Amino acid sequence: MDILIPIGGFLAILGLIGLGYCIWLAFSAKRAGLPDDEMKKQLQKVVALNMGAMGLSAMGLMMIVIGIML
Repeated sequence: MDILIPIGGFLAILGLIGLGYCIWLAFSAKRAGLPDDEMKKQLQKVVALNMGAMGLSAMGLMMIVIGIML
């Protein structure tokens, strides 16, 4: 069960990198000065990626907690 902690840490870090990428995508879309419909379409993609990154990070943190408890 000791393997859960490093794997969970790796997943949590990947999730944080994904969140940083989402922030970068949102700022770059804002700076591009797109029309409203294009901006909405771009940000919907960012929201989907953001939810995946949050889920990955949460899964990694759960694995860390379970590894510590076991």
